[in-house]
Amino acid sequence: MLIRSAAVLLAANVLNNRVAPRLAPVTSAAATAALVAMARRSGVSWRELGFEHGRRGALIGGALAGAVAVAYAAGVALPRTRPLFHDERALSLSAPRVLEEALLQVPFGTVLLEEVGFRGALHAMVRRRSGAAAATAVSSALFGLWHVLPAVDMARANPALGALTAGEAPNHLETARVVAGSVVSTAAAGVLFCELRRRGGLLAPALLHLATNSLGYLFARVAARLPTAETAGGGPQAVGTTWNASA
Repeated sequence: MLIRSAAVLLAANVLNNRVAPRLAPVTSAAATAALVAMARRSGVSWRELGFEHGRRGALIGGALAGAVAVAYAAGVALPRTRPLFHDERALSLSAPRVLEEALLQVPFGTVLLEEVGFRGALHAMVRRRSGAAAATAVSSALFGLWHVLPAVDMARANPALGALTAGEAPNHLETARVVAGSVVSTAAAGVLFCELRRRGGLLAPALLHLATNSLGYLFARVAARLPTAETAGGGPQAVGTTWNASA
């Protein structure tokens, strides 16, 4: 069952990142339904899947989402950190497409599958067989690998963030280092999300995840209209782009 679950996730990852990105909400909804069905067939209860602690999850997730908004605002306000929000993937979109990404693609094309899939179904199935520690390790490691394709796109679209991760302007070697850094950092985020899921059900990590990604589009637009540290000092005007955290 675990091998089938991994196969479903792999297929969804390729479809969402390379084949049909605009159809990600449909693909992710189908993949999520398949993973939940597999988990339920293997005997996992709704509670084990993480559908619990609704009020507590809303409080924890809401507080963390607010913290993300504050951190993003501070990052955009400081000229030295503002370039980290510059990402051509977001600034190349029209206003309607930005709304589509923030309100449709992120919640239903990204967060739904990643939270219910990794922190819900996959975590629950591994936990039943091997315990909580193994469930966190396996689901988080696969969550890190899930971000290989998005990391390749990020290295190309966000030179400042790529340079921060790789240590210099990205080329083929640095792109590989950016991808490796992204896999490690998102796997670590997966561990955090698993802990949030333990404390507040799936709603807690889902709200944090949603805020991290969707608010990136809002602060992207803000960052694009403000000068960087170089332009503030009288250098040539930079072309603003934005950062959107993980898929």
